[in-house]
Amino acid sequence: MVILDTHIWLWWLLGDGSLRSAEREVLNELAESRNLAISWISVWETEMLEKKGRVTLLPDFQSWIAKATAPEIVTVLPADIAVVLAQRSLPESFHGDPADRLIAASSILSGYPLATYDQKIVKSGACKIWSV
Repeated sequence: MVILDTHIWLWWLLGDGSLRSAEREVLNELAESRNLAISWISVWETEMLEKKGRVTLLPDFQSWIAKATAPEIVTVLPADIAVVLAQRSLPESFHGDPADRLIAASSILSGYPLATYDQKIVKSGACKIWSV
């Protein structure tokens, strides 16, 4: 199982961003074997990005998010107290973005590597980082 940071999930599904073709192919394979996950906070982040006009989701947010979170695409990891407690163990140097903190905590708690291009998360060493 691999947890996708919000930007990786959106780049993969929307076909844009900085994903290399090899990464995209492996993500497709992982989806087929039901080995991709996102944190529940990625749904909220996506809604915020759409509301601000930073991403376009067709035909509308509600329809797009229903398809993008379907079990054959990703497993949505739930919100729970354990994730909140796990984020408290992040190093002091870890940046304060609440979504990134909860996504990294989900990776730590689950033991699944995180697919991210966020260099602040990568450099923190707080969780395992996925790579092709």
